[in-house]
Amino acid sequence: MYQIIDGKKISQEIKDELKEKVAKLKEQGKRIALAVIQVGNDPASGVYVNNKKKACAYIGIESLSYELPEETTEEELLALVEKLNRDESVNGILVQLPLPAHIDEEKVIQTISPKKDVDGFHMQNVGALCVGGKGFVSCTPLGIITLLKRSGIEIAGKRCVVMGRSNIVGKPMSLLLLRENGTVTVCHSKTQDMKEITRQADILVVAIGKPKFVDETYVKEGAVVIDVGIHRDAQNKLCGDVDFEKVAPHTSAITPVPGGVGPMTIAMLMNNCVSSVE
Repeated sequence: MYQIIDGKKISQEIKDELKEKVAKLKEQGKRIALAVIQVGNDPASGVYVNNKKKACAYIGIESLSYELPEETTEEELLALVEKLNRDESVNGILVQLPLPAHIDEEKVIQTISPKKDVDGFHMQNVGALCVGGKGFVSCTPLGIITLLKRSGIEIAGKRCVVMGRSNIVGKPMSLLLLRENGTVTVCHSKTQDMKEITRQADILVVAIGKPKFVDETYVKEGAVVIDVGIHRDAQNKLCGDVDFEKVAPHTSAITPVPGGVGPMTIAMLMNNCVSSVE
């Protein structure tokens, strides 16, 4: 029988721990504020921003919301980011992606001060992760490591395969698994004999953005499978990159969608905000 890795439960435990930490920091006269900037009204972004606000309210982090119209220029957005960089009462700055097409996402991300980059996307923070330095780590990969550790799953010495090489999940995920002494392989759209590689994985992390792409033929018996994808299927039900029904019986542990990796991303964002003060 396989274990379902409950991201909802684990993220709630983390939020409760953070709530206590924040209360103690407030007693010392330290407050925490997260600035969230959203440009335009992408419905999915709206849901994410709302979830972040709720998490802030629960933990006791002040949430500063900047909802800018679609036609906001790149210059205006960069000026706001610079202003928040200088504002000592703001600990974290988060620009909700995707941004409208006329704004250069990379330029905006690199304008955020690395000390306030709670998303962990700034080159300085990514570089720190590469060389084992201090810095903020991208929230989804950090959430996955936390899920594994809190579920009692050993990473050291294990064969870990990451499907996907995005800057937000795939690359930092492979570096974090390496930091935990896993033996790491990264697969992507140009990988040959992909199934041969994924079937060697003790821990398989799937972040390819294709609904139900991974079936049981990709998975070694008894592997741990982490599904990062989130989509709606033909019946409008939420699903991941992994075909849960087909894959789950062949695993020792697996994350569901929803309720697996998703809740951890926001918990880690809150964790990064608190550690920015600590």
